[in-house]
Amino acid sequence: MGEEKEQETPAVLIYRVSTEAEWNELQQTGSTLGGDLDKQTGCIHLSTDSQVKGVLEIFFSGRRDLYLLKLEAAKLGEGLIYESADGLNFFPHFYGPSGSFTPLTVDPIIEVSKLELVDGNFVLPF
Repeated sequence: MGEEKEQETPAVLIYRVSTEAEWNELQQTGSTLGGDLDKQTGCIHLSTDSQVKGVLEIFFSGRRDLYLLKLEAAKLGEGLIYESADGLNFFPHFYGPSGSFTPLTVDPIIEVSKLELVDGNFVLPF
């Protein structure tokens, strides 16, 4: 695990940018280990509401097969850790209990929105 730090006030709601294939996997099997980056790093990468737009622009520019999953952070328990990406910004990462790489299940998901791309910009539901 990287450099860890918990936020003073952890976000109540967090977000997962999910591909259509990943969202289909979640619906069909009830869980996912995420994409290649998640599997390589051993955690599910998540974002706060203020981080979603930047994540979309950096990692998903131009894609039209994306969904935004809204998750209830408390349902992820102590497996949710905020880690520094650059010394200034702390992103929520889900490792699972005891720091093991645990699949993300549908249980903490409270809302799903298909993301639209308009004039090259993602339209967020919030």
